[in-house]
Amino acid sequence: MSRIGKLPIAIPSGVKVTVADGMVNVEGPKGTLSQPCRPEVIVDVKDGQVLVSRKDDSKPSRSYHGLYRQLINNMVVGVTHGYTKNLVVNGVGYRAEVKGNLLVLNLGYSTIIEYVITPDVKITSDGPNKISVSGISKQRVGQVCAEIRSLRAPEPYNGKGIKYDTEVIRRKVGKSGGKK
Repeated sequence: MSRIGKLPIAIPSGVKVTVADGMVNVEGPKGTLSQPCRPEVIVDVKDGQVLVSRKDDSKPSRSYHGLYRQLINNMVVGVTHGYTKNLVVNGVGYRAEVKGNLLVLNLGYSTIIEYVITPDVKITSDGPNKISVSGISKQRVGQVCAEIRSLRAPEPYNGKGIKYDTEVIRRKVGKSGGKK
C-alpha cells in the first residue's frame, strides 16, 4: 500500500470537491481547478474527506495511487492558500519590472525580453531584482518560474542570471594564470 496514497485529504470549509466522469473538480475561495483521473484510480468523497484508492495491485495502479492523491491535495491547498515562488535576478544592469501584462527583463542581451503574463498566474516585481510568481495551480506556478529562469540560467563563475531565492549556485574557480 502506498504510504502517501492511503492518507485521506481533509476538505476545509469553503471548499467543494466533486468527482464525475473521470474528472476531479475542486472549488474554493481562490478559484476552481480540475484534473482528469486515470481509470486505475478510484476517488471517493466521504465525510469531509477525499479518499483515493486503486482498482488492483498492478504496477501502473500502484504508481498512480500516490500521484493522484498528491495532485488532489495540491489542488485543495491551491484553492485555499495558493502557491508562491520567488526568483532573484543577479548581475550588473540586470533588472525586471512588470508593465501591464508583460514582464520586462533586461538580462544583458542586446534586446529587452518581454514575457507575457497569462491570467492564471500573477507576477509582481518587488524591486528591480526580485520577481514573485503566485497562483492557485502548483504546476502552473512552477512551469512559469522555470520558463522565466530559462531565459538566463545562472552561470557558475560569476553567479549572473535568474535563480530561485532558495537555490544555491555552486561556484567554480576561473582560469588560473599562465602556462607551464
